[in-house]
Amino acid sequence: MYELMMKDVRSAFATGKTRTYEWRISQLKAIMRCLQENSDKINEVLFKDLHKHSLESVVMEANMCVSEAIDCINNLKDWMKPEKVSKPALYMMDTAYIQSEPYGVALIIGAWNYPIQLTLLPLIGAIAAGNCVVLKPSEVSAASAQFLQDYLPKYVDNDCIKVVNGAVPETTALLKEKFDFIMYTGNSFVARIVMEAASKHLTPVLLELGGKSPAYVDKGTDMEVVARRLCWGKFANAGQTCVAPDYVMCQKDMQDELIKNLKATIEAFYTADPKSSDSFGRIVNEKHFQRVQKLKKGAEVAVGGGDVEEEKYIAPTVLRDVKLTDPVMQDEIFGPLLPIMPVQDHAEAIKIINDRDKPLSLYVFSNNKSLIQEFRLGTSSGAFLVNDTVVHGGLNTLPFGGVGNSGMGRYHGKHSFDSFSHQKAVLEKSLALDSVNQLRYPPYSDTKLGWLQWIMKKKVKRTGVFSFLPFVVMGAMFAMFYKTAGVMADSVGAGQDNGQM
Repeated sequence: MYELMMKDVRSAFATGKTRTYEWRISQLKAIMRCLQENSDKINEVLFKDLHKHSLESVVMEANMCVSEAIDCINNLKDWMKPEKVSKPALYMMDTAYIQSEPYGVALIIGAWNYPIQLTLLPLIGAIAAGNCVVLKPSEVSAASAQFLQDYLPKYVDNDCIKVVNGAVPETTALLKEKFDFIMYTGNSFVARIVMEAASKHLTPVLLELGGKSPAYVDKGTDMEVVARRLCWGKFANAGQTCVAPDYVMCQKDMQDELIKNLKATIEAFYTADPKSSDSFGRIVNEKHFQRVQKLKKGAEVAVGGGDVEEEKYIAPTVLRDVKLTDPVMQDEIFGPLLPIMPVQDHAEAIKIINDRDKPLSLYVFSNNKSLIQEFRLGTSSGAFLVNDTVVHGGLNTLPFGGVGNSGMGRYHGKHSFDSFSHQKAVLEKSLALDSVNQLRYPPYSDTKLGWLQWIMKKKVKRTGVFSFLPFVVMGAMFAMFYKTAGVMADSVGAGQDNGQM
């Protein structure tokens, strides 16, 4: 189905133009123009798909992509330079470095919940690294996918960047083709399908998934601030955010106060009737509306109600006294439900986290540094954030990615460039002074072994004044090494002339 397209893209990559600094910069600027010149259209399609307010559309989608492109443009020249590496004495006369090079043709499968950001951010990284790209937006956010299909080709190099719009048949057909790198953003079920397809060609993958990102609220915290930060992270985009706090743990005697503050915050954010607020989004489609509704079964609703199926509206909802066995605790919610699960103490919370799949993010609200350290060192998660939610995803000097069931690989900023690049090891040696290599050439001897062990031996670094001793020893070692190597070379030649060796 896509054989001809893949042949054309591979031919374009073979020309070498995507490897050039000039091409990469031109394409990054083209994406920026596409976003800036069509900002109203982007806001329109995001509202149509997800009922997003223009503030969320601009700040959490388009602007993130523009900022990412600008960072790449500002730093690309340095990122493309060979990276020097340290060398032991044996390689001191050689040139050793890491050269980042593009994989080739990358497939990027975007997600529907942030359909502009989660499609174009990876594209920016792949272009910065010098790849050709086949871009597959999510058909679930249909208006956004159509926008990318219609508008992006007007700006970028169509020989090297292709947009494929469609649903499961198109994605399935694409995965039958051989790619050099695949990035998928979505759920773990589809991720396994992507990984299986990639395994047939041993194609490396970057999987950005999700999971149940927990939050723990400690005693002694400012509940008003905690409630605002939890509500913002949870209810932005109607809860359809991969790093949204999925559930909250706190001690039993804190639950009522926390609920009281959450209820007041929801009203402050979205009024007493969130359905009428233009700041609150909608569930993306009927299928997901029904999925989220089922998660509420058996749980006690403390805040919320008044859902409207025809509008795909689910109110900002807080559930109290949630248990691990409740439906809402089995899978990632991906909707505006915030379960509160009382625990005995933070030790029980840590145990619950460690007994489950590793989350994409973990949030701890506390003023206790010792407790924070227990969570940080005693758990594993893609990211760890103290006293806030979600905002770490906007700092692109931090890697964004999961661990275990929440994903593999990382991107954002330089991390995107590195992920979409193969780090090639390069060692350049001179053909001169080959006499020093007599130590490693056959015939072998105990004398050669002794010299090589001495040269190659490494020691634990010393601190303080002793840290300079290795440099002194190294100087003496080099002098003896070259002198001995020269003598040995003469001896080898003489021995061969006399028929000895």
